[in-house]
Amino acid sequence: MGIGIKFVSLPHLFMYSFIKKIFSAAALILIISTVKAADSLHAPVRIAVLLPLNLDSAFNGTEYNLINSKISQYFLSGLDFYSGVMMAIDSLQKEHANIEVWIYDTHSATQNIMQLTSQMKPLNFSLIIASITNAAEQKTISDFSAVNSIPVISATFPNDIYLENNPFFIMVNPIWKTHVDAIYNYLSQNYSGKTITLFTRKGALEDKITNELNKMNANHLIRISTIVLSDNFSADDVLKHLDSTTQSIIACGSLYEYFGQALIKVLNDNGATYSSVLMGMPTWSGMNGITGDGADKIQILITTPYNYINGGQFVSTVFDDYKSLYHSRPSDMVYKGYEIMYHFTKLLLSNPDNFINKLSDSSYKFSNEYDFAPVRLSQTSFVPDYVENKKLYFIKIISGHITMN
Repeated sequence: MGIGIKFVSLPHLFMYSFIKKIFSAAALILIISTVKAADSLHAPVRIAVLLPLNLDSAFNGTEYNLINSKISQYFLSGLDFYSGVMMAIDSLQKEHANIEVWIYDTHSATQNIMQLTSQMKPLNFSLIIASITNAAEQKTISDFSAVNSIPVISATFPNDIYLENNPFFIMVNPIWKTHVDAIYNYLSQNYSGKTITLFTRKGALEDKITNELNKMNANHLIRISTIVLSDNFSADDVLKHLDSTTQSIIACGSLYEYFGQALIKVLNDNGATYSSVLMGMPTWSGMNGITGDGADKIQILITTPYNYINGGQFVSTVFDDYKSLYHSRPSDMVYKGYEIMYHFTKLLLSNPDNFINKLSDSSYKFSNEYDFAPVRLSQTSFVPDYVENKKLYFIKIISGHITMN
């Protein structure tokens, strides 16, 4: 048994060398793309990986355009996820996994997402792994998944837009509501009876976050004091609601990063006088300003479904292998690509007829535990609209240093 790898709709064929040469800013080395799976008594399990490589923007024909340019985040997120996927494929190959992997660039200039899924239809995939970047991609991929009854693992996109009647759509990174519910449960368990000062701003999503917290607090386990600030709020606008004689428990009620960064700055600049614990939003996990000197006088808590801080041996192995290959530290997208590809491929191979019911199985745990549950967006939904991971970790930042709570 062996692994077959196919690259679809790429301007030219590439494997690890492509990414390695990007990091070293050297010329691209082209490698033959198709490696046929070794003959086997059983046909290989066919898996599609959909991710935004943006390769048409990096190439003019066979000429690499970015040799003298700094690689932007526009390229790096997809490339890092791809690196993790390919490292996982290497691990699976060493285990003689009988799979055939097709890799699609969802940001190809030569075909749109509808054309891509049409091309996929006759190939009878058993699993789709997708790093989705926008609502239009999600709708098309989800519709394709539902019509063809193919499980799709949405690795990174935390949004339920356009999801309806699709129990095959599996969301690893949960939506804002799941985070807010976890935030409330943490606050009510750890600060029962205390006042939580919720700083927020005007906005439709901000209103939903505030309403969800108040709905969760129907039994008044905590007291929520909501303060709506302008986007250009001053330090006094915040400090006048705090008490210098006691520790303030504060929550940020907006996903808008600039608002969060400004709130952290005010609290940290005045941390010697006003002691505070700040519950942040899930978008903060990759945000500048949450560690180091800019956050060393406050405590910050952030929810995340990804625990790569206390990840154990698997995370250490990926770190070492990646550093050896590319002479740099792996980003979180590398870990996500590796974990999603390895974990769910192993679950599929072990449970080909019962995969959907085994999603939370920890037999092949890489770093994160999962708790998948069906979600029905209305009481009239006959089948789940999607399946969502409910397991969240809390990142705790004390004196500017990150730990897992």
